[in-house]
Amino acid sequence: MINLLTRSKGGAGKAKKVGASAARGETKFLGATVRGDSSIKKLALVFTGDEFADGGEIIRKSLNDDNVKASFFLTGNFYRNPAYKALIESLKRDGHYLGPHSDKHLLYCDWTKRDSLLVTKEQFEKDLDANYVELARFGISKGDAPFFLPPYEWYNKKIADWTKEQGSSLLNFSPGTRSNADYTYPQLGKSYKTSEEIFRSITSYNESHPNGLNGFILLLHIGTDPQRTDKFYEKLPLLIKYLKNNGYELKKIDDLLSQ
Repeated sequence: MINLLTRSKGGAGKAKKVGASAARGETKFLGATVRGDSSIKKLALVFTGDEFADGGEIIRKSLNDDNVKASFFLTGNFYRNPAYKALIESLKRDGHYLGPHSDKHLLYCDWTKRDSLLVTKEQFEKDLDANYVELARFGISKGDAPFFLPPYEWYNKKIADWTKEQGSSLLNFSPGTRSNADYTYPQLGKSYKTSEEIFRSITSYNESHPNGLNGFILLLHIGTDPQRTDKFYEKLPLLIKYLKNNGYELKKIDDLLSQ
């Protein structure tokens, strides 16, 4: 068993393989919600964060300029970081959803043997509880933030079950695009995706599937490693314009999934 792992760059490529059934537009995968109602032209922009927040103010301004509400799932590490305090307070004041992403950014299960847990139930519960403690410091209760997005976007059915027992709901990104690869950088080799490739993956999915991005949970990162100089968050205004021009309403995650 382990308590902490640094981000496993090599394993993140495997995280996109979340199952053919989910890719076909189903709303659940391994007990987690991965998509809202695919018959309605609504989607959620979701941002995760742990150690980096370089895109925070750019993202916030883009959302405000286009009158869009988004959802931010941040670790306890992020909420505790004094350098990010003003940003978090601003996001809350702007009316965005703020939720948990684990306290210490744990890796819950093996990258190649997904059923193999790397944490005990006690470790999981203590870590999630600690994340909610940090949320409470910003005046956000567990009732305000019932949705939980797992660290590394990697989990199994047992994690979903434990989350439910804790009174929260597990969710993950909708498969099919490469939006979640916006953290990659050239030194990672084949797993690196440029911002243009990521943008095309989103538009291509929308234009090649009958229900497009309806109900999508489109995941991006609030900050990325300095080794990535091609920052996708700089394309956020273009992405929002594209989505709105295609008739999508951009919702907070709780609004999207309450339909």
